[in-house]
Amino acid sequence: MIIGIPVYDDVDMLDVAGPHEMFRWADIEVDLLAARRGMVQFRDGFEFRVERSFARARQYDALWVPGGDPKALSRLIHDPDCRYLDFLKQQAVKTPLVASVCEGALLLAAAGLLDGYSATTHWAFIPCLKAYKHVKVVKGHPRFHLDRDRLTGGGISSGLDEALKMIKMLKGGKVARSVQQTTQYYPDPPVHSKIPAAKTCPVPPWPPIGTQAPP
Repeated sequence: MIIGIPVYDDVDMLDVAGPHEMFRWADIEVDLLAARRGMVQFRDGFEFRVERSFARARQYDALWVPGGDPKALSRLIHDPDCRYLDFLKQQAVKTPLVASVCEGALLLAAAGLLDGYSATTHWAFIPCLKAYKHVKVVKGHPRFHLDRDRLTGGGISSGLDEALKMIKMLKGGKVARSVQQTTQYYPDPPVHSKIPAAKTCPVPPWPPIGTQAPP
């Protein structure tokens, strides 16, 4: 069983590293992929190496699309060569489960892969997602949301919950509970706050060509 994670420069570290850790404890193989092999930089400068290019992608049981810096998202969405978005489209045709965490939902939406689906994303990027007229944005800021073969997650830390959900879907509840126990994932934050309402999209320029912002 293999999960593919397509990455890019200025991707969010926890969107990739946290779920990667969860998947490996579930004995699921993980491919980190990029447009080209070589060094990739997480947001804020931490570098890591990707050994598999998009051209060498394998058949995956699930695809996991991470979020990242708003400028990085804009770069991928407005790329005239559409390298990242075209890769998502090609993989989605043959991958049983397609997931995103945090602002990764915008990449799925830009590729047309959330058309006709309900989805969620990080609270600050809800206005961005609403620009896609064929995507229904879920109310209430859930940690993750499943609509048929599309699984989308909220903010960065939501990826841990969402990863457990994916493990449960792929390998069953017993394995998911074992990963929860192994990682001792029983969150109890020492602070409590409310999710604010966002009014503008932090990804420049917005909305992308081919979308229609709601009135």
